[in-house]
Amino acid sequence: MNTPANQDDDLRCAEYALGVLDATERRELEQSASVDPLVRESLDQWQQRVAPLTEDVAPVEPPPRVWQRIQHDLGLTVTAAQPKPAAMTSLWDNLGLWRWLAIGASVATLALLAVNVGTLTQPRGPAPVATSAYMVATIARQDGVAHWTATLDMHRANMVVVPADKPTIEPGRTTELWLIPHNAKPIPLGVFAADQPASMALSPEILAKVGSNAVLAVSIEPPGGSPTGQPTGPVVATGTIRPA
Repeated sequence: MNTPANQDDDLRCAEYALGVLDATERRELEQSASVDPLVRESLDQWQQRVAPLTEDVAPVEPPPRVWQRIQHDLGLTVTAAQPKPAAMTSLWDNLGLWRWLAIGASVATLALLAVNVGTLTQPRGPAPVATSAYMVATIARQDGVAHWTATLDMHRANMVVVPADKPTIEPGRTTELWLIPHNAKPIPLGVFAADQPASMALSPEILAKVGSNAVLAVSIEPPGGSPTGQPTGPVVATGTIRPA
């Protein structure tokens, strides 16, 4: 199988398929794909992986209060007695707004996939070793707010972690990712920038421990990561790994 020229190309293709690139970055990648067959192949593969995630999700009509809350949070609420300000129209041309909505859609898709797969999983016996080519996880706080999404390519032994928002990390601290196998201690996967996409190589030993009930977790640690090999700071988000 052909592979992209480098991991940066593969990471950009994953971000494109998840909808987290801005307009300029999307055009640059599309230009690269038009002249580089390896980038084109990687982009096609990522789009094929992400597209099926929504096929089995039944549409749900949200109640009016949901849209009202979105309008309020985005500053779009207008009363009958108050004319619509001229600046409001420009919000719909705001690249940041559409990028925020794209990230939210990607996170919702992955979260719904995890729910659908979970209903089909038999919760009996030990967790099996992962056999799916791709695994996914939505790494979220206890209140359900997603901070990151992770896609594991089991064939290429690589994981892409994409931020779903921009968590606030206090100065002098860093985020560290952990794999927690079923009924086992956390295994450090490495530190990463909380607000940027990250690509991590997975060793054969790590791949062997990625079962369908394994969990990814993020803790706050000193620079360079935990000095003990186990989480020393607060665990801010977790997510169960599921087959894609």
